[in-house]
Amino acid sequence: MTLIGATAHTFTNGLDEGPTITQDVTPVSHGDTPATMARRGSDLESLLPSTAVRAHLNHRVISDAGRTVVSD
Repeated sequence: MTLIGATAHTFTNGLDEGPTITQDVTPVSHGDTPATMARRGSDLESLLPSTAVRAHLNHRVISDAGRTVVSD
């Protein structure tokens, strides 16, 4: 099985440079088309920011010295 994934990071000036808040993966197969794989990746990328924001709003994210801990 092959997986593709996406992450949501703490905002910084650089793309994908901040500490990771959340991440997720979804399976893809060799039978998937490039368009299908792109859609699955896009679906993940559209869901993760809201998950990260929700974690911040619920005070579950602790950042210190470039590291992040997210409690359940």
